[in-house]
Amino acid sequence: MINSVILIVMVIAALWTVLTRSLLKAAIGLALTSAIITIIMFRLNSPLAAVFELSVCTGLITAVFVSTISLTKPLTHRETIAVSKNRLRRYWYLPVIVVLSGILLSASNIQMDFTLPPKAAELDVRNVLWHMRQLDLFGQIVIILAGVFGVVTLFREKKNR
Repeated sequence: MINSVILIVMVIAALWTVLTRSLLKAAIGLALTSAIITIIMFRLNSPLAAVFELSVCTGLITAVFVSTISLTKPLTHRETIAVSKNRLRRYWYLPVIVVLSGILLSASNIQMDFTLPPKAAELDVRNVLWHMRQLDLFGQIVIILAGVFGVVTLFREKKNR
């Protein structure tokens, strides 16, 4: 029950991050989403990944985004509304996909075991990361690429003005 509530709050925070008009609010929403991911990692008994997520993604990345936003020229009210309408037009399907994915995942009753086998504690980090936790590695790569894409998009919009 608590896991479902945490996941719902995370999805709401992520959607707010994507759909908000203000870049500063989006950066704060990203930090909130990352903090909720940290809670999920702690609940999945992955404290090292959770601490990394909290310190780097929630703290450092948010500081970089806020400092970058402070260097950009703010939009006028009309420009903000135009950008918001354009964004809503481009991403209207995102909440629908998220809800349908949640329904499909909950209906499929997939049981995922994210715990390591007892002998894995004796293994070194490289072996665990590359041979036993490839899904975690893939997730980190996706998160890094999403951050890079966001920064590139931010600077491309600034250049076009």
